[in-house]
Amino acid sequence: MSPQQRAESPEATDLEHHHADVSGGWLRPAVFGGMDGLVTNIALIAGVGGGGLPPRDILLAGSAGLIAGAISMAFGEYTSVRTQNEQIAREIAKERAELERNPDGEARELAQRWIKRGLPEDVVWQMAKALRDHPEEALRLHVQEELGVSATDAPSPWIAGISSFICFSIGGVVPLLPYFFGSPPLWLALAVGGVGLALAGALAARFTGRPRWFGAGRQLLLGGAAAGATYLIGTAIGVTVA
Repeated sequence: MSPQQRAESPEATDLEHHHADVSGGWLRPAVFGGMDGLVTNIALIAGVGGGGLPPRDILLAGSAGLIAGAISMAFGEYTSVRTQNEQIAREIAKERAELERNPDGEARELAQRWIKRGLPEDVVWQMAKALRDHPEEALRLHVQEELGVSATDAPSPWIAGISSFICFSIGGVVPLLPYFFGSPPLWLALAVGGVGLALAGALAARFTGRPRWFGAGRQLLLGGAAAGATYLIGTAIGVTVA
């Protein structure tokens, strides 16, 4: 078979058709944690630096913000994902009980949903009736149709919490690097943080297919707005206190 024939072959197309893992529960908390760590500590450094604190105090404030933020993000992600999973499990149990109590009614409900979408009625009723002999598959489809979630692919709260903790820590340490290496100017820390924002935005764009310049520019804009606001507040408070 020629390369062109292989490319046009249905079997070749099926084998080469891959999707990213969108249900593992790590990408959203990882991106959220990394971006939050960057923006939070850049803004924190800008605020206390604008207030006139010396480099040692800025490093102390940034380090405390990094540790507190990473732990808070990890606990928050773990708790939110676990709570969501428990709520979904409760609703799945309700649906399972309803299927056992009234399978014919649930089959009609599912069929009506498909008919409203324009599927042929004869095919829909055949499928709905066939599902009564496959309760687990019926449960999966009912949960997907009625709740919009998967009955089997729940995200892991541990993965969400750990991903968030690690990525927040990485993001939060970036603007502190100049201080760790003995370079105290505030502008340098903000510049390093800006580079981190651009790189993180470009990396996140890789998962979505967006242009990397778009992701980088968007994060720079958002992070710059946060840093600018806290710098102005820090300057105002510092001048007032002084």
